[in-house]
Amino acid sequence: MPSETLILAFDTSAAHCAAALLSGDTVLSEAREEMSRGQAERLVPLLEQVLSDGGYSWSDLSALAVGTGPGNFTGIRIAVSLARGLSLALSIPAIGVTGFEALAEGQTTPHLATLPAPRDHLYGQLRDGADISAPQMFPADQIPQALHPAGALLIGAAPGATPGPANPAPAIARAARAQLSLGQPTPPPAPVYLRPADAAPPRDAPPRIIP
Repeated sequence: MPSETLILAFDTSAAHCAAALLSGDTVLSEAREEMSRGQAERLVPLLEQVLSDGGYSWSDLSALAVGTGPGNFTGIRIAVSLARGLSLALSIPAIGVTGFEALAEGQTTPHLATLPAPRDHLYGQLRDGADISAPQMFPADQIPQALHPAGALLIGAAPGATPGPANPAPAIARAARAQLSLGQPTPPPAPVYLRPADAAPPRDAPPRIIP
């Protein structure tokens, strides 16, 4: 068993499979693969690879951390469902971390964290110490002034912003470790959706069933 808290973090909220293994302050191993589909089949083998590269196994883990979005509906469900299932199977906590929290990890100044949204839009959340705004969706070229006051850093996906890390998993792991250090119960991770799903029920009437 490791002497430090060992956290396995993963994220499929965008067009990737990302994972990292964190022990204390050290990232032991990490991986990120670009993919627009196939995360459900690839995620578990990728996690096993990251564990093996770090020299540990599933039974050594102290906690799990998972990206909860906002982002791709299907991708978020894949990762969150796996985290909840592994949490039950391994009897360890699973901590949900939003994309905004991952971007905010390590930031000490006021900032607007932005994530890609469909149709040339962004998701954004302003953070100023303990003051955190409700997340919003807005056109990428029309950032609301209330979300980006003078002096606030712009990070993430917005034009001209300081980009986030190529692999979000280490930041997700560190944000989860900070939550664990509070010593408070953590609720099961849940998807963060800021817009309704694109899918809609068919308009055609269903066929009549003949008894």
